[in-house]
Amino acid sequence: MMRDLSMHVLDIAQNSIKANANLVIVTFDIANNRFLSFEVKDDGCGMSPELLAQVTDPFTTTRTTRKVGLGIPMLQQSAEMSGGSFRIDSTVEVGTTIQAVFDLKNIDCIPMGEMCDTLLALVILNPDKPDFLFKATSNEATAEFDTRTVRAVLGEVPLNEPDIITWIKESIEEEFKPILEVSFL
Repeated sequence: MMRDLSMHVLDIAQNSIKANANLVIVTFDIANNRFLSFEVKDDGCGMSPELLAQVTDPFTTTRTTRKVGLGIPMLQQSAEMSGGSFRIDSTVEVGTTIQAVFDLKNIDCIPMGEMCDTLLALVILNPDKPDFLFKATSNEATAEFDTRTVRAVLGEVPLNEPDIITWIKESIEEEFKPILEVSFL
């Protein structure tokens, strides 16, 4: 069960990683401190039209370890229960884009969760591939974190070195917390 939005972001980004994406773009847009739109876009293997038509059905999965795939259907349900919306587009050998919109003031909107920790986990648990671009905007601020830029500065130093992890954590928190710690209800 996905208890918060950060777990949905982690799940969808993990799908991008499994799709052999080279770049995963995670974007958050908060409008009027009320509506949160998040999008995960990748350049992975994409889905066939047949799979795309069925991917919101919980009994459709590409996993071999179980016969149900709950991540995308649960994201769609969470977004729609909050008065928001859900959209997925995918093209084979181009990639996939998933967008979910949540009404943060709706009583049925699930909590944000520890989004900064989720973004950090994606980077440090995938130190070589893919690259991540995180972006967030609100009426008051914008934030961006791009592992391609970090790699260019660090050269051969891995992203999961302890000192680098500390720096990435501080950078993500400084940039994203003011935007993503929005008030619910």
